[in-house]
Amino acid sequence: MTNYDLTRLSELGRTYAEQRAAAEKTRAELTPEILAAARARVKQGDIVRASGLTRERVRQLCRAAGIEPE
Repeated sequence: MTNYDLTRLSELGRTYAEQRAAAEKTRAELTPEILAAARARVKQGDIVRASGLTRERVRQLCRAAGIEPE
């Protein structure tokens, strides 16, 4: 048995779970916007800067949606 109080650890665990859920929601909204921009022929570099994702991740999302670079 230990005297360690798990209160702070539990609080951090809950915060982490909440933030992870929020990030997943944002990702679900971000991907269609990236694809819409790509379909509108926005330059990949501009999409990368605006979205905060890496060039490789934007490329992966586009390729998975059947959008090939020109």
